[in-house]
Amino acid sequence: MPEERQVPQLARQSFHAWAGKRGLPTVSGTSGEQSSFELKRPLRVILWADTFTNYFCPEIGRAAVQVLQHAGFEPMLSPRLCCGRPLFDFGMLADAKRYLQRVLRALAAEITMGTPMVVLEPSCASVFRDELHSLFPNDSTADQLRRQTLLLSEFLEQHAPEYDPPRLHSKVLLHGHCHQNALMKMTHEESLLRRMEVELVTLDSGCCGMAGSFGYEREKFAIAQKIGERVLLPAVRAADEATIIVADGFSCREQIFQSTGRRARHLAEVMQLAIPGSST
Repeated sequence: MPEERQVPQLARQSFHAWAGKRGLPTVSGTSGEQSSFELKRPLRVILWADTFTNYFCPEIGRAAVQVLQHAGFEPMLSPRLCCGRPLFDFGMLADAKRYLQRVLRALAAEITMGTPMVVLEPSCASVFRDELHSLFPNDSTADQLRRQTLLLSEFLEQHAPEYDPPRLHSKVLLHGHCHQNALMKMTHEESLLRRMEVELVTLDSGCCGMAGSFGYEREKFAIAQKIGERVLLPAVRAADEATIIVADGFSCREQIFQSTGRRARHLAEVMQLAIPGSST
C-alpha cells in the first residue's frame, strides 16, 4: 500500500451491535405467512447490513433506520452475511457463489413474501441486481431477490411515492458511484434530493479513482489519483464548507477524504440531518 493511503478505521461499535441493543429485529428465516405488501403500514423492509456499513460506517446504518421509520416502514436487519463483492473483483467466482447461496437461504422466507430489501452500498446492490442473476440464471428465488433489491432512494421513490421528505435548504454536491451510475442510475436520488429542496449539483465525475481496493495498490495509486483529479477532487476542494458532499459508495467517500480532507455523506445521513429532532 502506498504511503499516501490510510487504512480505514473500524468503528468502535458495529451496526449490528447497536441495533441489537435497541431491539431492532434481524431476519431469522422464519417469518409469517402474510405478504408484507398486504400489510398496512408500517411495512416490513430488509435493511442489508453490508460489511462497510456494519464495521466501518455504522452511523450510515443508524441514519437509514431513522429515515425508513420516518417514512413509515419497519426495518429489519439482514443477518451477518456478505454479498461477496470483493470475491467478484478478484475472480473468485466459486467462493462468491457460495456466499450468495447462504444469502438466499437466510432470506428465503422474506424473499418469497415479497419483502423489499434496501441496500445502502451501491457495489453490494450491484451484486444482487447483476451478478446474482448471472450465477443463478434459472433460480426463481434469486430472480425475485434481484427484483426486490433497491437503493434507499429507489425504495422511497417507488414504495413510498406519497412520502413527503424533510426539507434541507443546503447546497449539495452529488457524486455517483460507478455501479450506481451503470445499473441503478442517479435519477431517483436526484429526484429525492430535489424534493428535499436542496440546491443540487450533480457532478459528471465518472469514477472516483479508488474503485474498491484498486486505489490502495502501490502501483496503481498514481492513476487512481489522476482519475479522481479529472473532476471529482477539484470540485470538492472548490466547494465551500457549507456545501454537503454526497457520495453513497464507501470507496468514493474514502477517496474524497484521503485526497481532500472533506467528509462526504451518504444520502441516508443527509436525510437524517433534515428530520426534525433527529438523533445523529
